[in-house]
Amino acid sequence: MSWDKRRVELIRELGRVLVKTGALRFGAFTLTSGKMSSYYIDLRIVPSLPEIFKRIIDAFVEALENMIGLDRIDAIGGIPTAGLTYSTAVAYKLEKPLLYVRKEPKEHGTQKRVEGLLRPGWKVLILDDLVTTGSSIIRTTEAIRSEGGIVEDALVLIDRMEGGRERLAASSIRLKALAKITELADLLYEMDVIREDQKKAIYGMVKTKQ
Repeated sequence: MSWDKRRVELIRELGRVLVKTGALRFGAFTLTSGKMSSYYIDLRIVPSLPEIFKRIIDAFVEALENMIGLDRIDAIGGIPTAGLTYSTAVAYKLEKPLLYVRKEPKEHGTQKRVEGLLRPGWKVLILDDLVTTGSSIIRTTEAIRSEGGIVEDALVLIDRMEGGRERLAASSIRLKALAKITELADLLYEMDVIREDQKKAIYGMVKTKQ
């Protein structure tokens, strides 16, 4: 099976997971970025469901292998808090070094911002659950680059298509996403999982055409 067809299968599975777990909700929400949104995707619940969590990690690994390539990464960088759960599991499964960036440097000990082993020249893949504005990925990238790491790629499950890809590109980061939010919305609507007004609510937040 081609990767294009396999990716569609994985997006369908992701959509089912979002609905089954209640991770996709509609209403008025304030996102981590501070933006208001008519829908919310809470992937923090998934690690509490082992079988579903395993399927999502497997999807991450497939996306990484097919969209980036294992030969392009030496280590995986996580973003606390939601993204760190996924990056830890992916790094463990692939037997790759894991590191993560604190929001603020420690006020004691070594006062490090980047935790974990980072050798100069290592290519580090930034992995997160989803991207909205890209700010968290950019902050993490800047910290890793400042300590000698090379960041060229970022991988997420879902691109909300609200300008994050463009902001990352401006910082020389290629964004790879298993699913664009519009692809996910279309498939969920075709599967009669969401209503037309809910699909429109998702499309209404899209700021970029990719």
